Amino acid sequence: MRYITHIHLEGGALHEHITRLRWKADTATGEASRMEMVQWVRNGGDARVEARPGNVKVEVVNATSPYLRTKANGILTDNLLELPRF
Repeated sequence: MRYITHIHLEGGALHEHITRLRWKADTATGEASRMEMVQWVRNGGDARVEARPGNVKVEVVNATSPYLRTKANGILTDNLLELPRF
């Protein structure tokens, strides 16, 4: 499981503008492009954002240019956009 910790936006302030993501998994950390993370999730990877009271799962939105968005209790949420920027 990877926890996304930071996002980088280009050209706007919406989910579609996230171009890079930083993540942590146990003691490992990394950085990925949006498309690398989209492919990782599509291939069965479990990405999440830490939130209170629990964590929120990251899902792929199938658009012309696929992007990531969190979904809590079946409802799309803005947890990714609340993360620190880099």
